[in-house]
Amino acid sequence: MEPLDNLVNVLKKFPGLGIKSARRIAYYLMRQDDSELERIGSLVAGLKKGLHTCSKCGNISLKDPCNICQDPLRDKDTLCIVEDVEALSVFEQAGIYNGLYHVLGKLSGDDLTEESAEFLRQHIDEMKPEEAIIATNPRAEGDIAYYTLTDILQECGVSKITRLAYGLPLGGSIEFADRLTLHMALEGRRRVT
Repeated sequence: MEPLDNLVNVLKKFPGLGIKSARRIAYYLMRQDDSELERIGSLVAGLKKGLHTCSKCGNISLKDPCNICQDPLRDKDTLCIVEDVEALSVFEQAGIYNGLYHVLGKLSGDDLTEESAEFLRQHIDEMKPEEAIIATNPRAEGDIAYYTLTDILQECGVSKITRLAYGLPLGGSIEFADRLTLHMALEGRRRVT
């Protein structure tokens, strides 16, 4: 069953898929008729056709600039800096943010590439946001990038720099929180009186 094993080996490289999930998907695909497999293959093969990277924010879109950057109803005073297009998509699907974005792209090791830093400087210079929200992931790479971003934002004259709060999830229990989560929850606490 070499074709099946080859497909499983490719699928298990996908983020979040282990060997069991990859096998389930491969067996699912085996049960499909040829026309459905051709349709799926065509969608995968054409995935990048017609897509562009937005010259303003780094988002992926069918046009340049992207729909978000062109939307006159977006808050032009707030810039949310995310690591990748996937994070931007999560914010948009949640429907909780109405400002503009900046996509950093891949980090070089633990930090921004010079190209990514320069792209951000240009975006800030053009946009002149009042607030920049740093929305990097809560891990070592995201923390290192956070410090570099703070330096860049300060040198560009952004007056208000914020970072997403980290800590205990809604509905979570303290007894199940790890040390780092508890630390971040304590550090991110807010005054109530």
